[in-house]
Amino acid sequence: MSRRIQIANDGDGLSVKARLDTQTIFELSEPGRTGFSLPPESADTDEIVKAALPSEFRRNTPPALPEVSELTVMRHFTHLSGRTMGVETTFYPLGSCTMKYNPKINEYGAWLPGFTNLHPDQPTETMQGLLEAYWQVQEILGKLTGLPAVSLQPAAGAHGEFTALLMTKAYFADRGETARTQVIIPDTAHGTNPASAHRVGLEPVEIKSNERGRIDVEALRKVVGPKTACLMVTNPNTIGLFEDNLREAAELVHQAGGLVYIDGANFNAIVGRVRPADFGGDMMHINLHKTFSIPHGGGGPGAGPIVVRDFLRPYLPRPTVVRQNGDAAAPFAFHNDPKSIGKIRSYFGNVAHVVRAYAYLRQLGEEGLRAVSDYAVLNANYLLALLAGHYDIPYGNRCMHEFVINATKQKNQGAKAVDIAKKLIDYGFHPPTTYFPLIVPEALMIEPTETENKEMLELFAATMIDIAQKAETDAAQIVDSPRTTPVQRMDELGAARNPVVTA
Repeated sequence: MSRRIQIANDGDGLSVKARLDTQTIFELSEPGRTGFSLPPESADTDEIVKAALPSEFRRNTPPALPEVSELTVMRHFTHLSGRTMGVETTFYPLGSCTMKYNPKINEYGAWLPGFTNLHPDQPTETMQGLLEAYWQVQEILGKLTGLPAVSLQPAAGAHGEFTALLMTKAYFADRGETARTQVIIPDTAHGTNPASAHRVGLEPVEIKSNERGRIDVEALRKVVGPKTACLMVTNPNTIGLFEDNLREAAELVHQAGGLVYIDGANFNAIVGRVRPADFGGDMMHINLHKTFSIPHGGGGPGAGPIVVRDFLRPYLPRPTVVRQNGDAAAPFAFHNDPKSIGKIRSYFGNVAHVVRAYAYLRQLGEEGLRAVSDYAVLNANYLLALLAGHYDIPYGNRCMHEFVINATKQKNQGAKAVDIAKKLIDYGFHPPTTYFPLIVPEALMIEPTETENKEMLELFAATMIDIAQKAETDAAQIVDSPRTTPVQRMDELGAARNPVVTA
């Protein structure tokens, strides 16, 4: 395959610009080229392979691997790495996901040999440093939320939801209240909430939001009752608004005998300022990979600890970390309660993530954590104010850590929300979340996080305003985007419905 060479007159004479098309970026194999050398196979090698691998798992034909030189491989992956859009390369305003910069000192702490060289089966007296870090994270999370019983096992936010709902079932089963099978969920919830309820065998019951984008207490009053297991609510919600009537809603649920679960995915907006227990929460998960330093997903699993009230402590997954006999001077140990729902994660969770969060929490302290939430809210409101005159904002001119734009006006001009998102790639920005939450048509959900400076927010706002002006004058410029990437607009719906997962 050869490169396309484009000759262009730039005004100062001819310049040559090489443009790699999709094929020449990815289809680099040429017969006979290689980047490695191996010793020739012998009869002994063949016998070893046959003995180790049953015949039904052995290939009959050689694999169709690329034939490329080492230099080509290096250039290929170096080129791709330069095209990666991440927090360390560009502004990443992915609403609800909190894609913020995470200090590298926390990465250093997570990879200290004293943590990484441990084996989970070794005696607890030989891993006291790790157990103390776990215990301290449990204590800090309990203090920040007002929910003192903590498990660090869940591997993600949705896994935390799943775990807490298993505990809910165990709690009511213990009380003989097996008729409590319904989970009430506002329409501003994360999509994982109804999925988690269904997965544990409970029935999700949706209630609509009011005209302010918050829980409709009257709608809640109509569905709460003897079948209610819990109210599952995100606060701040996915519109980016604080549920200011949640305490009233929680009282309704508690009077009916149910529990209140707080989806803590947006805890970064209120950490150090509001304790979820104080507005009625009985259970909550916390996304360490959004609020407390862990890179989102951590290159794989995340961490979604759950915090609950003391009366739910016996049902926590096993094990939890405690001081032996409750003695402040005693060694740390694992505790297994007989009423526990059991293990929900191998060993005791994603250790490196807990250590990252430990470093972050200890470095900032309470005052620093309050500043994190302050700046997250300040940045979002500043960006909202810059964009408000150019895009429709459906729920007022103030928000918490994120806000949602309604791009219906731009759609009527010929550029939908997804077109605007794709156009941002041409400007070097990662797109915001699109078409979520579902209660806002043509939704663009934007979260700047606390780690962006004023200049970056203004640059992003200027870009969004420029796109809005283009929508008014020539929407075709937006619809055809992105134009600067090797792969242009793809059929995302077709890919989702008919995925090709093998070559």
